[in-house]
Amino acid sequence: MALETRLYHKLAQQLVMTPQLQQAIKMLQLSKLELVEAIQHELEENPLLEEDTEAREEEEAPVEERLSEEDWDSYLSASEFDKPVSTTYRDKDGEAGFESFTPHKTTLSEHLLWQLGLSDIDNKTLEVGEALIGNINEDGYLESSTQEIADSLKVDRDDVENVLTDVVQGFDPPGVGARDLKECLLLQIRALGTGNPLIEKVVSDCLSFLEKRDYKGLAKALDATMEDVMLTVKAVSALEPKPGRPFQQEPATYIIPDVYVFKVGQEYVVMPNEGGIPRLKLNEFYKNSLNGMEKGAASKEYIQDKARSASWFIKSILQRQRTICKATESIVKFQKEFLDKGIMYLRPMVLRDVAEDIGMHDSTISRVTTNKYVYTPQGIFELKYFFGGGLNCSNGESAASGSVKDMIKRIIEGEDPKKPYSDECIMDLLKRSGIEIARRTVTKYREAMRIASSSRRARGF
Repeated sequence: MALETRLYHKLAQQLVMTPQLQQAIKMLQLSKLELVEAIQHELEENPLLEEDTEAREEEEAPVEERLSEEDWDSYLSASEFDKPVSTTYRDKDGEAGFESFTPHKTTLSEHLLWQLGLSDIDNKTLEVGEALIGNINEDGYLESSTQEIADSLKVDRDDVENVLTDVVQGFDPPGVGARDLKECLLLQIRALGTGNPLIEKVVSDCLSFLEKRDYKGLAKALDATMEDVMLTVKAVSALEPKPGRPFQQEPATYIIPDVYVFKVGQEYVVMPNEGGIPRLKLNEFYKNSLNGMEKGAASKEYIQDKARSASWFIKSILQRQRTICKATESIVKFQKEFLDKGIMYLRPMVLRDVAEDIGMHDSTISRVTTNKYVYTPQGIFELKYFFGGGLNCSNGESAASGSVKDMIKRIIEGEDPKKPYSDECIMDLLKRSGIEIARRTVTKYREAMRIASSSRRARGF
């Protein structure tokens, strides 16, 4: 069979991600703080871009009006600035995106796995150790029993117990891998080697006296002087009941909403929060200098390139603000009852509900609702909070996962501290309220709210 070269035509659709489009998408998912950083970065890099210090916020037109004036769609076919442009806002090697500047704090799990990897152990011990570490919560306690872990790995319970006591519980921080408060404190005492037998005896046999602050009773039980007892109490109080605390992630942060929702009469009004975001404009000096430059000159090409980049950057910010407002307006339309009455009336939603309502893709709604916060009459929420799906109710309707979490929280807050509800009991109580939910779902929601299990809630120090 002969081989020959042929030419033929083929029609095909292809999505091309231009630098401008990549930048616009990137801008959508930035938080407000990251947006301000991006603006400052661009101001430093692009001489054609400058802050409009003369603009007065109260004199400026609303975002929607300014966008219509800019005519976003017609910009795409503009004659002067329609060439592809390389923007300084990119994430290539050496030009990291803003998420790269966020410091990563080592988690407790990572710290323990690092120590496990340095240990001189065989593969079986390594596998058991990894399983144990995977079941240690952020406070440093082992949440699953050694029998449960042994069953999941199909090994003897004694093997798991040995790895726990001989390997994992010897890791830093002292007290990690304990199954309860007493074991946690004893591990720390033995690691510190205090040499004071009273301390270990207090933790082993007399924690109830400390819980009640019954120091006289403690002195009698230990057959010790009050001075010795107070020194021992001071030493025990210096121990860490949550050894994983130093590795817990982000500290408390202050949230500045990206958008406000106010009730005016019987209607809700959505307003963007543009406070703190610099107003931008093109530098008039450089822009006007183009008229006196020779065609094809390198300096003219440079200024035109930077002008296109600055113009697109400004329009990307305006588009971001408009998209956030449109998505929020759609959420408000779906969640009016929640805004009026509270969390128990939160309606189940998915990203597609808003995407279809405002004519955008699901992925766009996902980006625009990530790390964006809205102020409402019911409090401040991340926009993603409103997308949780629904759970079946006995009346045939569905309840939002957020409202179910709130019900679980209220049930736990109202329980008897001496006899806290198990997840199965909470499941039964929810069923009585018409919420059909599995026990494992109760567990998942409880853990997501960082609420301890019933056995952990029943104990305290």
